[in-house]
Amino acid sequence: MGWETIERAREKLSGEVGTVFKDWGGRLPIALIYPNSYYVGMSNLGVHVLYRLFNDYPNVVCERVFYERAASAPVSLESQRPLGDFAVLACSLSYELDYVNFVNMLRRSAIPLSSAERDVSHPLLIAGGPCVMANPEPLATIVDAFAIGEAEVIIPRLVPVLSGAVDSDRRELLRRLAELPGIYVPSFYQAEATDGQIGAIAPTAGVPYPVRRQWLADLDAYPASSVVLTRDTEFGDMYLLEVTRGCGRGCHFCLAGVAYSPVRERSLGNLLSTAREGLAHRHTIGLIGASLSDYSQIGPLTSGLREMGAKLSVSSLRVDPLSEVLLEALRESGSQTITLAPEAGSMRLRRKIRKGISTDDILRAVHLVAGQDFPHLKLYFMLGLPGEEKSDVEAIVQLMESVRKLFRRRITVNITPFVPKAQTPFERQPMTDRDTLADRINYVNKKLRALDVATRADSPRWAEVQAVLARGDRQLGEVLMTLAGTTLASWRRALKAAGLDASRYLGDRSAERTLPWSIIAPQACMPTPDLELAGQGQP
Repeated sequence: MGWETIERAREKLSGEVGTVFKDWGGRLPIALIYPNSYYVGMSNLGVHVLYRLFNDYPNVVCERVFYERAASAPVSLESQRPLGDFAVLACSLSYELDYVNFVNMLRRSAIPLSSAERDVSHPLLIAGGPCVMANPEPLATIVDAFAIGEAEVIIPRLVPVLSGAVDSDRRELLRRLAELPGIYVPSFYQAEATDGQIGAIAPTAGVPYPVRRQWLADLDAYPASSVVLTRDTEFGDMYLLEVTRGCGRGCHFCLAGVAYSPVRERSLGNLLSTAREGLAHRHTIGLIGASLSDYSQIGPLTSGLREMGAKLSVSSLRVDPLSEVLLEALRESGSQTITLAPEAGSMRLRRKIRKGISTDDILRAVHLVAGQDFPHLKLYFMLGLPGEEKSDVEAIVQLMESVRKLFRRRITVNITPFVPKAQTPFERQPMTDRDTLADRINYVNKKLRALDVATRADSPRWAEVQAVLARGDRQLGEVLMTLAGTTLASWRRALKAAGLDASRYLGDRSAERTLPWSIIAPQACMPTPDLELAGQGQP
């Protein structure tokens, strides 16, 4: 344990408000791991929700651990303890590329990477988050148990089991966990290979099949807002508040719409009450939701927050509907950037991916943004979408020519290579090869520079790594465990050493082939009556 690591943790703590400190005596110690930087992790509302949920239990002490590039072993922020001191490591995974960081954190902590090599003397590893909700298999030989669903539903069942049996026989504890709704314990399931590729995952010991995703019926039953406030984060000047969860638009490429379905809303009164508490700490309320413009009370919510004197902020806005009331409130709040996501340049391709907006819708939205005098407009596009043709790429440029005529100030276009994700309608589609992606990105970059439009593009090579992890199987566990370094070269060497080729994960999947993530039921599961009652108050 390095003193520099401890000092960095203490420095972060000194700038926080709302940190929970608990004595460890007689309590179940849980390390809440977010395998990315503190700056990124504290911007994630899910981290705040988990931190609150665990620490609401008097017999639990939950402390946060973030990834650092330093070579020293990671420690918790609150007490600066190493991971090995905790009984449970609860990891929240929002991005597939963070799998590498997670494994690196375990390695630095001298915790055996393979679940088969760990016993009761080691922490129990549990992972959740949108990535593993869709496909946990790449981590199936590393993680002991996966939480498939939303924390508010799963934690009230999970904590009593952990509290009563975390020091008991590890196999027996895993058996008890596997019986819980929404908990996937991969050691009780056998992977079946066909032609050298893993397909079906079958239960071997009377455990549930498939594992059904759990979701919270009543959002008002649990708060989802900032718990720890710090300036050292992207949203350091605001209090985050979840307005809606899920999205009913059904875009074929979108994992979030699947992982957090069905669409649910918080009541207006609940939101205004929570915002009033937040305004004691921050002047700006950051509204969180996959499709804020679809919130049925967006007008009254915006008016109510402004009457309180709150400034407003949002991450992005839907093109249709674009709430003019919300847009005006954002301008009055001093927002500098408005973000829109057309995703594709042509109407043909937007229709294919079920984006559901026309070119006129986009230009109408840009016109409204321009009319409010925002200094910066940001737009998101994907390249390599299924069925994409050269004309669709050219259509991005043509669309931006029209946008530039309407918006004369600063414009930035973010370009992301399309990555097919498990559990989405495009889960069997192949990924466009990286050379083609690079050519199309270069074409768009060159054309948009001539329009005085800045561009930012994700790396096609790293997008391939993401795609492998998004649609991978258990064989990738060996790759992650032997990975030496965080470079593309080290990734390729680890794949080769495991006898694997990325192409098997990047190509199309025939309708006849069973997919590794079929162990996870695609449809949501209604909470059982006892949990609905438990959700009416704090545990």
